[in-house]
Amino acid sequence: MGALTPSTRVLTGREQGFATTRLDALLGWARKYSLFNYPFVTACCGMEFMSVSSPRFDFARFGAEAPRFTPRQADLLWVVGTISQRQAPVLKRVYEQMMEPKYVMAFGTCASSGGFYDNYATVAGLDKVIPCDVYVPGCPPRPEAVLDGLILLQDKIASGVRTPGVVKPREDPAQALVQLRTKPEAT
Repeated sequence: MGALTPSTRVLTGREQGFATTRLDALLGWARKYSLFNYPFVTACCGMEFMSVSSPRFDFARFGAEAPRFTPRQADLLWVVGTISQRQAPVLKRVYEQMMEPKYVMAFGTCASSGGFYDNYATVAGLDKVIPCDVYVPGCPPRPEAVLDGLILLQDKIASGVRTPGVVKPREDPAQALVQLRTKPEAT
């Protein structure tokens, strides 16, 4: 919320008082933990999407549990998989039916950039159709990366920042290769 000012005093357990905050900070905090999602699943990443909602990874602990089956009740649109040219108008209409504030997460490389499909039938990335808040690359993305994307989205919601974000890999493959090459061989 901010730094303590000289006139601010922290109350101990026995004292009474009240807390103040900015309304937008309070709304950001509340929205952060109450994401009603609408999955727009079009391809193979749908299997990985189901595993993220399973008890092992459980994205319900982040406040994104119950899927909505109408975009009018959702505020988080998960675009999971490849977007074909014929699906693009449907996706745009789904996005337009959502109430403000609305957030979009691209799940997988195909939704993020078109994937390995480079032809006339597919859209080269979600942002060609609707704005996107978080990109989670991978074919399919690992559940840990999806949870990292959800946490990144929550941070963006709480801070009010609307610039797109990309989930970085937990381990940089290029650095791992350099470390393998520079590691002395055992004799």
